Amino acid sequence: MTEQELKKLRVIDLAISSSITIGKASELLNLSERQVLRLKKGVKEYGPAFIIHKNKGRQPAHAIPDNLKEKIVTLKQDKRYVKANFTHFKELIEEHEQINVSYPTVYRTLSQAGFASPKKKRKKTNHRRRKRKEQAGLLVQVDASPHNWFGDVITSLHGAIDDATGRICALHFEETECLIGYFEMAEQMLNREGLPLSIYNDRHTIFKSPKANEVSLEQQLEGKQVNLTQFGQAMEELGIQVKFAKTPQGKGRIERLWETLQSRLPVELELRGITTIEAANDFLPEYMDKFSRMFEVEPANPESAFLPLADHIDLGEILCIKQQRVASDGNGFSYGGKYYQLMTGKTRASVPRKAKITVLDNHKSGLRARYNGVVYETKLLDERLRKKAVEKPRQDSKVRQPTRPADDHPWRMPKEKRPKLFYDETDREVLDALFESPRAWGSTTIDKIIPR
Repeated sequence: MTEQELKKLRVIDLAISSSITIGKASELLNLSERQVLRLKKGVKEYGPAFIIHKNKGRQPAHAIPDNLKEKIVTLKQDKRYVKANFTHFKELIEEHEQINVSYPTVYRTLSQAGFASPKKKRKKTNHRRRKRKEQAGLLVQVDASPHNWFGDVITSLHGAIDDATGRICALHFEETECLIGYFEMAEQMLNREGLPLSIYNDRHTIFKSPKANEVSLEQQLEGKQVNLTQFGQAMEELGIQVKFAKTPQGKGRIERLWETLQSRLPVELELRGITTIEAANDFLPEYMDKFSRMFEVEPANPESAFLPLADHIDLGEILCIKQQRVASDGNGFSYGGKYYQLMTGKTRASVPRKAKITVLDNHKSGLRARYNGVVYETKLLDERLRKKAVEKPRQDSKVRQPTRPADDHPWRMPKEKRPKLFYDETDREVLDALFESPRAWGSTTIDKIIPR
């Protein structure tokens, strides 16, 4: 018996021997008089064993078998599940091992075995959160997260999440956070969801030019602006407003998404043996649907604000690097240290000489050029076309001979016979007279300075 049960037996024995009243026994045991009478009668009939609870030593009806507990502990030690937190581990063994148990059972079993969840729950702090948008598509938060998603190599996951529903709109892996990664993310979002009203991002130079802060308010009033980045130009063409967050907490929705994905996604990739960026990108659409089913919430307004993508929009012409060039002779242009020819099908295109064209450099569809609303294909040339030199007709005139000064040329005379100039320093008398009395200049003085 336990100490509690021994105490209960002593009080009941005193009640049986009439040492204490039923009311006093009820007060000591903190039980009702009815329960004291029941225990008194049971001890008289069955002895002290009646005090012990009848379920003591018996396994509860809802308890899981010991062999299942051992299997859960063994699976948690497997390298595929060792990094999963308790909640994610419960979901994984239900999906892949067909073990359907409650979270308290998993927590109790693993805790008793000495395991601790890699993602411990922090103490909640009360702070004011920004309310979600009323409709899906009013605001989409975009960002990238560098992490050891698979293996020991750090890669960057580019993503977008809808503010109203928490649904993942796009995910894409690249080696580093780069413009191509955001272009791929934007294309995936536009094809899956449509055109959002606005996007919310940080102040990375991919989104905002570093020179934007150098323009003062007076210069802005005068109309001076900094050129948009390549990503900003693409969003402007699509009619999507770009908003900038000043702090990471400002875009807390996607920051919490990274916290969740960094705990769950590496385990999912490990289970499927995915170790390359290409294989991971192929798996992400499937995982996005699974994640949204688990964590998506209903917006206040069920009508979506995403606009469908028009059929005439070619994303390859918008989500690309755009550079200005001038068409040279032969309708060609230089780009990236190489020379390209504008083409219309298999024939050379015809654009005005020195026309300003826009080069469209897409990492998937290649290099194209746009002029006056028309997009032309390009052809890489081995060398730049050179303009043929025009041969001038030869003249039958005689070869020009150098001119030889005459023998009586002044510069051939001896120095003493050469004509005397007005600045000749040898004629000191005349110069002194001029400086002393300039008004005395006359024909006589001039004749002395410059002989006739």
